[in-house]
Amino acid sequence: MKEIRQPGAHSYVFSRYLEPIATVNPGETVAIYTRDAFEDRVTKDTDIPSKILGNYLNPQTGPIFVEGAEPGDTLAVHIMDIEPTRDWAVSAHLPNFGGLTATNTTRTLNEPLPEKVFIYKLEDNELTYNKRLKFPWRPFLGTIGTAPELEAISALTPADHGGNMDVPDTKPGNTVYLPVRVPGAYFFTGDCHAGQGDGELCGVALEITAKVTLKFELIKGKAIKWPRIESSTELMVVGSARPMEDAARIAYAELIDWMVELGWDQWEAYQALTQIGKLHVGNMVDTYYSLVAKIDKKYALVQD
Repeated sequence: MKEIRQPGAHSYVFSRYLEPIATVNPGETVAIYTRDAFEDRVTKDTDIPSKILGNYLNPQTGPIFVEGAEPGDTLAVHIMDIEPTRDWAVSAHLPNFGGLTATNTTRTLNEPLPEKVFIYKLEDNELTYNKRLKFPWRPFLGTIGTAPELEAISALTPADHGGNMDVPDTKPGNTVYLPVRVPGAYFFTGDCHAGQGDGELCGVALEITAKVTLKFELIKGKAIKWPRIESSTELMVVGSARPMEDAARIAYAELIDWMVELGWDQWEAYQALTQIGKLHVGNMVDTYYSLVAKIDKKYALVQD
């Protein structure tokens, strides 16, 4: 199995204007190594992130060129496994970042939050800081995406290319479908999380370095507008926007489109999601918020 490591500086944008670090073929399984969101620079409880970190966060491994991918195709990424490459994860409270504090886009006169770093020990599939802060290993990819058609988008931003969606559904066993907008797709991933609650409330999940095993496939001539996710039991679409209700509208409307592709009448799909659809918040802290709309396959795949 091919192993892919960033040969030099990591990327902090999703962009078509970077030199690919590797090429993969459809059907190929590869192992990709990722750094954590803090560039592996916050390592102990006594660290003060604001004095350590610069403007560049969420380093991405990529771009990876997918042979044969052309605009108008869909890239299917099967997440086979996520293995930690160290025995600890880090989270932190940052002064002007998170869901319950003032930020540069939500200005208030409140004092910034006090900084605090949490180093969690990973052992026997459990992450432990103390007796109360003790959580199971639930790994997923915080960032996963392809290059936009023209612009370069920050690795902190989720949008219709994927990016920093921070949705726990991008986990082993699931398949992520991404739009191909440039020749070769230019795939990126990083920001692995050992676990996270809905919303990523303080803005920092259980950040960890990882070895990610992925299998790539191409769906030729099929274009999608927003990232889709499929599990063994559910179909999902991710919408990213501000305000949050616009992210919800994107996710649900795109899920209706998917159901129509499967043979549904549009208005019956609308009715079905009204009665049985599910919606959860991936992140409420990034430059855009990400929401996931879902329907169980036992409803979505019903035939007339």
